[in-house]
Amino acid sequence: MPLLEENALPQEHPPTVPVVIIGNGPSGICLSYLLSGYKPYLDSSTVHPNPILYRKLQETKHLPITEQDLEFLSEGLEGRSRNPVALLFDTLLHPNADFGYEFPPVLQWRRDKQQHIPHLVLGKGTPGGAWHAMEGSMLTISLGIWMELPGVNYRDLTNGKCRDVINDRATPEEISSYYLNYVKLKGLQKNFVNNTYVTSVQKLCRGHEGQSLEAGQTDKGDVEMGNGGNEGFEGNGVECVNNGGGGGLWEVRGYQQVQNDTHVPFSLFAENVVLATGASDSPIRLGIEGENLPFVFHSISDLGLAISRRKLDMNSDPVLVVGAGLSAADAVLCAFNSNVRVLHVFRKSVDDPDLIFKQLPKTLYPEYHKVFNMMCSQTYISMAPSSTPNRPQDVSIASSVCAKMCPKPQLAAGNMIGNATVSLFPDYTSFPEHCIVSLQSDMKCLLQGNNSLKAFKISMVLVLIGTNPNLFFLKGQGQYLGQDPTKPISCKQNPIDIHPYTFECTKEPGLFAMGPLVGDNFVRFLKGGALAIAACLLKRLKKKGKLINHGGNNFI
Repeated sequence: MPLLEENALPQEHPPTVPVVIIGNGPSGICLSYLLSGYKPYLDSSTVHPNPILYRKLQETKHLPITEQDLEFLSEGLEGRSRNPVALLFDTLLHPNADFGYEFPPVLQWRRDKQQHIPHLVLGKGTPGGAWHAMEGSMLTISLGIWMELPGVNYRDLTNGKCRDVINDRATPEEISSYYLNYVKLKGLQKNFVNNTYVTSVQKLCRGHEGQSLEAGQTDKGDVEMGNGGNEGFEGNGVECVNNGGGGGLWEVRGYQQVQNDTHVPFSLFAENVVLATGASDSPIRLGIEGENLPFVFHSISDLGLAISRRKLDMNSDPVLVVGAGLSAADAVLCAFNSNVRVLHVFRKSVDDPDLIFKQLPKTLYPEYHKVFNMMCSQTYISMAPSSTPNRPQDVSIASSVCAKMCPKPQLAAGNMIGNATVSLFPDYTSFPEHCIVSLQSDMKCLLQGNNSLKAFKISMVLVLIGTNPNLFFLKGQGQYLGQDPTKPISCKQNPIDIHPYTFECTKEPGLFAMGPLVGDNFVRFLKGGALAIAACLLKRLKKKGKLINHGGNNFI
């Protein structure tokens, strides 16, 4: 991403916004909805199947959920999110969904324009975020109705599409269209600033002379990273600019891309900042020799592009797919459906209980179980080393394997070709418990198994082993915000540490995080973050009388 040019100075007196949301995917859209005066109440015509929760809801049915005790309501709930408010909001919107039921929501939505919190949603493209960049013909993991946002039925916007009785999954194209239309239907457009790139988010502080200092920096140039910059200032003549809500004032800088690729810089002050950037910004890399070669890619869209441009076909050398998750499976299916040969490499054993395929019902996900069956049944059988079994074969032995395998092997069902077993899908070979040692400029890859090295000639490499968020606009890339501040932020391994019932960062008052950044990778659960943040901000800003915006969001 290009950075703000050095000579692009901020406005002399930037406007101050109560809330700036960075990211316009489903997280940002849902939060904008809740900040725009839409309030969830218990629908008196419904009964929640959880009797304990229903009894709690009945006791305070005159209050919107955003004004109730979320910790009390969430108590005792279990599910597939680590965040209790995510479980609460999910069961209110989709009661007993994990048991296969499709009960109606127990919420009704009312709009109170007096409860509107002025805010801006900054996104790199149009509302919908990364869903616009996904391959449009694949099917989502979640059911279509689980992808919907509050107040608008998914099927109402997709003409009631339902693929069959047991499989109502959606395509990314349908979902991205739903999110785009959702913003229009709910009148949220004025809150969204599209094609906007944030380049810097800093907490502002004042020194003795009134100069601005970045959060965590003293007037002596020292930086306090471990505590988020809120301690260590006393005695140094520095104080954070307080917004009255417990945190400092934030400066958000960046640019908006307009016609003719012109970059228009902007600068805003925000009392609260919400990180809703998702997790797809930075693909995880292998860190091996040759990963920067031009035939190595980290996105399945590059495979689709190569096939559509006829750079790959049934006569090409195999495509090397790396990874054992659903993205890698999607790449295998894409290649398989286009008669492109595949070598599939992954570190795990096919018996590993943590493989995602073992958590998916076969009836709902037949295509992924097809890939898993191929991973199990069409494995490459390594030749045993002739002497020392515990030592990998040296390169000279690997070169002899390469001489056999680099010519395009014509695999046939039931035959043994180049010591690879094949059955019903002759153009696919899996390599469990293998890793890539190196990639060479002559389009060859070197793979290492338990006791051997193998070399193959390939046409393309797809490294699909996950993604990490890119929080480059925060100090230290936001690492100090993580549950383990010594490690980079990772959605699975090291999410941002938040208060469980407000989603405010424990190390930065006034900074919130939601969605994959806090471990909620499914749309079904990230909506809980919107509920928690909206409830917190409504209480906080109501005290300051900043809920109504008469003039619109003309901040940029």
